[in-house]
Parts: sequence; C-alpha cells; structure tokens
Amino acid sequence: QVQLVESGGGLVQPGGSLRLSCTASGSIFSIYTMGWYRQAPGKQRELVAVISGGTGGSTNYADSVKGRFTISRDNAKNTVYLQLNSLKPEDTAVYYCNADIVRTTNAQRNNYWGQGTQVTVSS
Repeated sequence: QVQLVESGGGLVQPGGSLRLSCTASGSIFSIYTMGWYRQAPGKQRELVAVISGGTGGSTNYADSVKGRFTISRDNAKNTVYLQLNSLKPEDTAVYYCNADIVRTTNAQRNNYWGQGTQVTVSS
C-alpha cells in the first residue's frame, strides 16, 4: 500500500506565498518522477510542475507559473514541495500531488495521486 498526503494549503492574499508538501509512505521501493497538478471548479486538471528522480532532479513548469513557483524534493523524506510565490486569484484550485513509484511488492512503476489540498487566493 502506498499513500500520498498533501499539506500546506490555505487562504492567502494576492501576492502572498504558500509552501505545499507531499509525503509518500507505505511499501515503497523507489520513487521516480514527482509532480504537482491543480484543478479549479469547472476546469480540467492541469500540470503545474514536475521534478525527476535521481541526482539533481530536472524540473518543468507550466508557463502560467514559471518564475513564481518552485518545485523541489527531499528523497530521504520521500517528500516533494511546491513553493508558491506571487500568488494570483487565478491560482485558486485544489492542488494534487502525483508520483511514479515502484512498490516493494511490484517491480513495475505505478502512478499515484494524493487527495489534494485547497489553495485559495483572495482578498
């Protein structure tokens, strides 16, 4: 069993900042790519940022958040972070953690989702 649990969401004013965390737990052998997605009411879920596994970790961002958000990870803690700066009302959404994980009982890579954490940007 593998679980992804997000935290750090909340209400923030425009121009403010938040840091989201997502920790994977369970029967984990290895974690590969990790990422953040978001979904606003009535909208499709969209990619926000991804970071690859291994040393260094290459990153990729949606154009709408580039220069404002930063994704990082701590492999020793099985955790991925998303630093959200200069927040705008249009950033309001449920943010979901995603990861490709190989379990101890399965040699094949599988994809997992967290339950999401709400980010609301409003004055």
